[in-house]
Amino acid sequence: MTDKTARFTTGGDASIELPVLDGAIGPQVVDIRKFYADTGMFTYDPGFTSTASCRSKITFIDGDEGVLLHRGYNIEDLATNCDFLEVCYLILYGELPNKEERRKFGYDVTYHTMVHEQINQLVRGFRRDAHPMALMIAVVGALSAFYYEDLNIRDPRNRMIATFRLIAKLPTIAAMAYKYSIGQPFIYPRNDLNYAENFLHMMFAVPCEPFKPNPVVAKALDQIFILHADHEQNASTSTVRLVGSTGASPYAAISAGIASLWGPAHGGANEAVVNMLREIGSPDEIPHYLERVKDKNDNFRLMGFGHRVYKNYDPRATVLKQSAHDVLTELGKQDEPMLKIALELEKIALDDSYFVDRKLFPNVDFYSGIILQAIGIPTSMFTAIFAMARTVGWIAQWNEMVEDPEQKIGRPRQLYTGAPPRDFVPMDQRG
Repeated sequence: MTDKTARFTTGGDASIELPVLDGAIGPQVVDIRKFYADTGMFTYDPGFTSTASCRSKITFIDGDEGVLLHRGYNIEDLATNCDFLEVCYLILYGELPNKEERRKFGYDVTYHTMVHEQINQLVRGFRRDAHPMALMIAVVGALSAFYYEDLNIRDPRNRMIATFRLIAKLPTIAAMAYKYSIGQPFIYPRNDLNYAENFLHMMFAVPCEPFKPNPVVAKALDQIFILHADHEQNASTSTVRLVGSTGASPYAAISAGIASLWGPAHGGANEAVVNMLREIGSPDEIPHYLERVKDKNDNFRLMGFGHRVYKNYDPRATVLKQSAHDVLTELGKQDEPMLKIALELEKIALDDSYFVDRKLFPNVDFYSGIILQAIGIPTSMFTAIFAMARTVGWIAQWNEMVEDPEQKIGRPRQLYTGAPPRDFVPMDQRG
């Protein structure tokens, strides 16, 4: 905190001084907690895009410079040098683990990967064509009925066990949703595989033959998990904090986060990339569609380019770009029509001054969509995989909120634009 203040004129000669807070890095923040009490006015900020809703030590983003830090570590360094569970440990505890800490953390997560057998019956109650995200919202919320001891959120041990359960069980639940949709039996997790390998095993193994995960594919998937692990106070994270602020169980809060993520403006972007590539249809059609993007009267959008926060190159895309090319080479899919369109679109857009000048670079969704498509994961599962990765960020943010003495139940206010006070009119007198 600084001794600086910001002065606001509130009408005529009246003014108010409010404290200015310093973060470790990033912009200063005007503390408006007493603004209403001192002025009788609210602030107006649709979407809360200029509002800091909490203090957090987990993630920092500088969109102008293209910087993403977890606990002070650059995302490119983490994605290149760590595995997903190392990054989970960092996000949860604030430091990278040593060998023994990593071993124990991996053990604690791995031995929570199975779900209660009655969950199988719950999943089978859905229609076969139910969207995986609908199923995940329901099943994760239902975990509160299986692990009722975790509802005591003031007990640090309960929160720790709930954390392990959520990180461990989300891949199992997601894979169950996929297997159910295609009529195959659920595949139990294997404790001898790492996090990404185990998910691939549960997705693609069948009981009648052995399954060996491709290490190049597993590494790419692990990087996707790392790059989606947390992203500051986005819509789904804010949802988790808002629900959690009521004292709700962690399973209810994470289920709400999954529901928020499902929206096409949030977690559905990489699915939108694949749909766009299908619409383009052929590399020969790319110039036509790029002209449509430049036409102000055309509603066609280039999905997977640019970002709400990043006004520079998305640092996560830097990592996945190489990973995407590695996977395509490993699987021999460089010449598949849709992937060929993606590679050509990437090349043309990066050389086109229209996109370069507007900083419309390929983002993480563009490359993750290419990778997931290449390894055979259906588009309906893309957002489910995003939810798996983001769970660690959600639960870390939830834990931070529970322990924060400044946090209160979320209660935004509004600018009322409805009818003014008026007299009640009995029904027989209404025109």
